[in-house]
Amino acid sequence: MKHESLKHGYDLSGLIRERDASYWEPHVSAELASQGWSLTDIKAHVDLEAWRTFARDLPRDPYVNRRWKRMSWLNLTDNDNVEVMGECPMAQGGMFNDAESMADKLRYYPGLTDAFVSRSDVKAFVRAWAKLWGIGPREPILMQITGVRGKGKLDPLQGQGIHADGCKYLSILVLNRDNVSGGNSHLYADKAGTLPLMSRVLAPGEILHIRDDQLFHSADGLAQQDTSTPYERFIIIINSRFVDGFQNRMLRRHFPDAVLNDVF
Repeated sequence: MKHESLKHGYDLSGLIRERDASYWEPHVSAELASQGWSLTDIKAHVDLEAWRTFARDLPRDPYVNRRWKRMSWLNLTDNDNVEVMGECPMAQGGMFNDAESMADKLRYYPGLTDAFVSRSDVKAFVRAWAKLWGIGPREPILMQITGVRGKGKLDPLQGQGIHADGCKYLSILVLNRDNVSGGNSHLYADKAGTLPLMSRVLAPGEILHIRDDQLFHSADGLAQQDTSTPYERFIIIINSRFVDGFQNRMLRRHFPDAVLNDVF
């Protein structure tokens, strides 16, 4: 535990240059080592327009009002392939989630579609992300497409506030920001928010990497810019190596052969 102080268009991904050795800019690894977070842009590696189409038919989140979500548990095989592991609920203990609608509950969501997971640029992204953090074969990786749409004002975190997600490695990629103001992303060295590290509106294509067991994050409320048109903001969240014992117990139950972080 850390201290409190601290439909979908054509697959054009084959036309995008993929250089596994240089997927991430050199500053990313250096910043993660020195400060625990890094911000970069991956539009050169993914077909962002195509990825956005997969947010159009997301089902509503049954646990959180005005949110839409799909999620899947992925891992790398011994041959470096990306595969879907199967179904396992999301399980965040109360020490990692302050929202009553989500804390200490098993949450089940429809999986990411085969059309999305089978894309070559999605697989390349997952492989590069795993290599960035040193994630090995059979380690569960949770990947979500999630976001909000609507009118008026909305807290995108739905009561979570300043929090950690209960893992070691977490990244947030913005897919779109349409007709929306606000939603600044914040990083802190403490859960109370007295030690701010970063505040920024993430643009589509930008990805924020976080050592989630060292830092805390939050996001500001959202509002429409043009009140005659609904807004939406969708993101991809990908994380692994969980320190939440509740989640690890569920992973062990559903994936007996998985390689898990030794925290129960």
